Amino acid sequence: MNELFQSNGNWRGVKDGNPIALDLYLRHYSAKHYKDGRIRKLFVGPGEKMVLLTTDNKALFVWRKFIDQSGQKGVNCAVFRNEGIIRSSLLIKEAVTICRKRWPNERLYTYVNPKKINSTNPGYCFIKSGWEKCGITKGGLVILELNEKARNVNREVKTNEYNNNF
Repeated sequence: MNELFQSNGNWRGVKDGNPIALDLYLRHYSAKHYKDGRIRKLFVGPGEKMVLLTTDNKALFVWRKFIDQSGQKGVNCAVFRNEGIIRSSLLIKEAVTICRKRWPNERLYTYVNPKKINSTNPGYCFIKSGWEKCGITKGGLVILELNEKARNVNREVKTNEYNNNF
């Protein structure tokens, strides 16, 4: 497979539109589908982007730096989907480590739609990775950001944590 950079822990970089990554994206609750039935080729959107796919093809993580109409600043985790056995919090920590190489001093944030997930604690896997709730959008999305104190913790990731627990 055509990788953008050598595997780093569980992740490898792929291009927007990679068919395996696209398939995972289409199963994410935030996936946008064309109403006219067109088949999607790209899925990330405009701006700077980094698409990560696990080496077992079971998880997708997308970083995106763009002008966010909500007013949030920094690099956004646009999509995270884990269908594999590797702990989600570990995958998030590894994705942060990779992101920091490209955007070392940027704020990292994401949105979670509590109405679209089956959890009483939306964003729990992010929270277990050192992220904190920092607000709610007008549309009801929970805003999470990486706690700056946790940045050093995220740089020293143990890569042998397997389990689908958070």
